[in-house]
Amino acid sequence: MHPQKKFHLVFSFVMGAMMISLMTLVITFVNLGLSSHFFQAWMKAFGIAYVVGVPVIFFLAPVARKLTGRILGVHPA
Repeated sequence: MHPQKKFHLVFSFVMGAMMISLMTLVITFVNLGLSSHFFQAWMKAFGIAYVVGVPVIFFLAPVARKLTGRILGVHPA
């Protein structure tokens, strides 16, 4: 696998884990508070969101990078 493709794939998994864990934590807390089943509900939400979110990040990050470059008038690396 080409190093740049490998980087993008690993980036998608890492970014997905960080972003999705924080977002599902906040939304689960807003919806449930610190209930007795908070952790189980959070893990369920994380699992579903991670399966959906990582491919979204993988395919949309390059699009977002190009769009940001156009908006700012720069060419991303």
